[in-house]
Amino acid sequence: MSHDLVVIGSGPGGYVCAIKAAQLGLKVAVVEKWPTLGGTCLNIGCIPSKALLHASEMFEAAGHSFATFGIRVGKPELDLKAMLGHKDSVVESNVSGVAYLFKKNRIDIVHGTGSVAGPGRVSVAKADGATEVLEAKAIVIATGSDSAPLRGIETDEKRIVTSTGALALPEVPKRLLVVGAGVIGLELGSVWRRLGSEVTVVEFLDRILPGLDGEVARQAQRILQKQGFAFRLSQKVTVIDQSGPALKVTVEPAAGGTSEVIETDVVLVAIGRRPYTAGLGLKEAGVALDERGRVKVDAHFQTNVPGIYAIGDVIAGPMLAHKAEEEGVALAEILAGEAGHVDYGLIPSVVYTHPEIASVGRTEEELKAAGTEYRVGKFPFSANGRARAMAEKDGFVKVLADAATDRVLGVHIVGPYAGELIAEACVLMTFAGAAEDLGRICHAHPTLSESVKEAALAAWTKPIHL
Repeated sequence: MSHDLVVIGSGPGGYVCAIKAAQLGLKVAVVEKWPTLGGTCLNIGCIPSKALLHASEMFEAAGHSFATFGIRVGKPELDLKAMLGHKDSVVESNVSGVAYLFKKNRIDIVHGTGSVAGPGRVSVAKADGATEVLEAKAIVIATGSDSAPLRGIETDEKRIVTSTGALALPEVPKRLLVVGAGVIGLELGSVWRRLGSEVTVVEFLDRILPGLDGEVARQAQRILQKQGFAFRLSQKVTVIDQSGPALKVTVEPAAGGTSEVIETDVVLVAIGRRPYTAGLGLKEAGVALDERGRVKVDAHFQTNVPGIYAIGDVIAGPMLAHKAEEEGVALAEILAGEAGHVDYGLIPSVVYTHPEIASVGRTEEELKAAGTEYRVGKFPFSANGRARAMAEKDGFVKVLADAATDRVLGVHIVGPYAGELIAEACVLMTFAGAAEDLGRICHAHPTLSESVKEAALAAWTKPIHL
């Protein structure tokens, strides 16, 4: 079977690349080893985690916040089976949607494990033992990533779990120890804390959320601690004893020193993700990888082997679904003879804790390291009328602008609906907007977005409502 393009992997990068290429007139096939489409994001990542995050937020609000608004209800009862059922139905709806889009765009789906069999050839090992070979002018590796292991620790997805197991625990653990204070650990830790777990987070570094603006991370840590999180920073897990009814986790300082044992019921290993390149035939095909096992590509996403391309988590850059999607669109356009491009300086990141944390552009630490002169404008949600009405007063908006040109270089938000509010900053910065531009744009009142406007005013001159 011959195609213009064969994509290995149907996650956000792969399926978006396939759809865009088909829209541009290419004959496309997608190889997927799982029975459903959508990859990690739709099946065991972004989508199910957000379903549980929202459901657990509602559960906590019913138990703790309703009285603030004059709503009196009895103590809410958790039906975990129903909550997990909601999560599963959301997943089913999303993966079915991708299948519909494939059918609509006449994309061939080939189920099985794909690998590069040579120039322009993809071999697909089927579940029944048969092998099918696809021919293509272009091959795209879009196989994503999987959870990075903790050295010397085996996960069983029951008591020692990755994010996959943490999305399907059959009961709420009394105690949950999270290894890693990154996005995944804090999000899933939030879910189970709201449902009743005592959550302890062990982080090797001296801060949470590495890579985010330091001030934002410190504020987020204070908020999470108020919610009940216990943080053990600059520490590492060395041993997990599984012999008894409780797990005994040995923790010691990251720099070495006296160790101690923490008892817990479930351990979530969330120390990051690694590119998934095993079994793809890349070595045999001569495709070069970097020191971290990622596929090396040029500015057009092509590997050192002509006709073989890669996008998403298997190449350098943030492991984010929307980054993979943008690369998929850009590559499809390039393969169709158009000019595809991704601006890696303007890829937003969001942490779906409560409140949310969102960021785009440069952090203060990055600007200082680069020697860039900048101004800072901040505005707290406690001074925003809509946030007060919602009893969502934690957090702030921070705008960083070039001291000479006033161009906005970074926007960082910790607060309600930060993941939605950051889009305004992305648009502004895409068009090289200034803090004055954003501060002069009329925002509806009362809205949370007025806090973004006020922070921009603070970076340019002075805020009105502070």
